[in-house]
Amino acid sequence: MTIDAGRLPTATKGTNMTDQQYPTDLDVASIPLGDMAERMGITLVSATAQEVVGTMPVAGNTQPFGLLNGGASLALAETLGSIAANLAAGPSRHAVGIEINGTHHRSATTGIVMGTARSLSIGRTLAVYEVLVTDERGKLLCTSRLSCLLRDN
Repeated sequence: MTIDAGRLPTATKGTNMTDQQYPTDLDVASIPLGDMAERMGITLVSATAQEVVGTMPVAGNTQPFGLLNGGASLALAETLGSIAANLAAGPSRHAVGIEINGTHHRSATTGIVMGTARSLSIGRTLAVYEVLVTDERGKLLCTSRLSCLLRDN
């Protein structure tokens, strides 16, 4: 992922990254999503290292019975959490997802779903995000947790 990270803080040993100040005015259009996310129709609404918000259509991301595919919800979660972790990693580092899980609470058959990835912990080597996926009525569809290893380039 290539992000204009020149304005991002660099972690120093022993620094609690949650105390760092991250840019809040990033142009989300300049953040690459990757081929799969683009094929799935994922779009970004806002992005900081602390929180990334994005949307995805249900249409085109369903399983054979017409319900939003659980894998699509997790793909949305990993996309949003990975963007946040890469922002937290800073200019000379990158994030690699090492674990994701999800609990599916209810289904969706139409409309747009929204994912919100919020940091639970950002350290020197590990960033953990909770991602909530909701429908257009704000009903919770999926709760996910993503852990990313922060590595030097």
